[in-house]
Amino acid sequence: MTPRKRLLVGALALGLCLGAAPPARAADTAAMPGTRDIASLVQTHTGYPVKMSVYATGLNNPRGLKFGPDGYLYVAEGGRGGSHTTTAMDCTQVPEVGPYSGSYTGGRISRIDHHGHRITITNKFPSSQTSAQTGSLVSGVADVAFIGRTLYAITAGAGCSHGLKGTYNGIARVDTDGSIHWIANLSRYQKNHPVQNPEEEDFEPDGTWYSMVALHGELFALEPNHGELVKVSLDGKVRRVVDVSASQGHIVPTALAHHGQFFIGNLGTFPITAGSSKVLKLTRNGQLWPVADRLTTVLGIAFDRRGCMYVLEDTTGKDNLAPTPGTGKVVRIEPSGDRHAVVTGLVLPSAMTFGPDGALYVSNAGFGLPAGMGQVLRFDFDGWRH
Repeated sequence: MTPRKRLLVGALALGLCLGAAPPARAADTAAMPGTRDIASLVQTHTGYPVKMSVYATGLNNPRGLKFGPDGYLYVAEGGRGGSHTTTAMDCTQVPEVGPYSGSYTGGRISRIDHHGHRITITNKFPSSQTSAQTGSLVSGVADVAFIGRTLYAITAGAGCSHGLKGTYNGIARVDTDGSIHWIANLSRYQKNHPVQNPEEEDFEPDGTWYSMVALHGELFALEPNHGELVKVSLDGKVRRVVDVSASQGHIVPTALAHHGQFFIGNLGTFPITAGSSKVLKLTRNGQLWPVADRLTTVLGIAFDRRGCMYVLEDTTGKDNLAPTPGTGKVVRIEPSGDRHAVVTGLVLPSAMTFGPDGALYVSNAGFGLPAGMGQVLRFDFDGWRH
């Protein structure tokens, strides 16, 4: 079994183990855990009281989080997958985890108001899933970003290799009526501009874009499978900023943040090796410089008002070789370099962001669990000051 297959099977099996709960009314049916059950695993470790709350529920594989100019939280969601498939005669299939199956719609963006109420902005993006043998893990909308008052989305679940012939992964503008208008074809870009060191045994022809940041009227997107950061202008031009694979190899870069400079965190390969992930800073001359190491399965980076870096780890623990519910962490890295695990017990978290209120928001139950079980948790680290 390949490392990637271990990842997918492990995520499914562990997700199902988490669902083993007291018997439901039917003797042969086990109840899945509820929102509060999942959140109850989470603990904070700050030395002072921290108010933690379940900010939003009912999400379908929640991923990237951004606050809009209206002050509301926008959530990128993978969706539910689907049944459409392609064959090797249609296009190159993804090794090991294919064939994918998907739906031409269902990838969703939700808006969460200040009371935690969810509204669907659009559900018209593609959504796909890996094969049943490897977990039926879902991808769709990977992240969102705003330029002015305009919402943009980046996808990871589209493309012929993901079971959806006639589609592609890319960036789209989302209008207020929920209609989508594609501005960049990232599947085509990656096929025409290969990176220096692709991993042939773990290769997604259409890419698996994960993070996106808006800066100076342009969009910057990070792709883990090929390993690169690109800049996309609103007229659809795509330019590579850095080929991560060229200097780092196949480290699977996932997390992207901008704080004066770009910071990139990596997931790493599987089986998981504790402490093998890191955060890199992109210098002004285009070099990747390590700023934090001894991390594990990094999926998010964010900075608070004081300039402290927070790193989201999906799975921790030296004996956890595949994604393991209840072992996710948020680690705070002080400017001095000191680090503290301020949140533990997260269940397969997938992204995080700070809000205008200074609180940290985390996508919890971000993959490997049934649709509708995703949630966003809120941590008010500065509440004691108020």
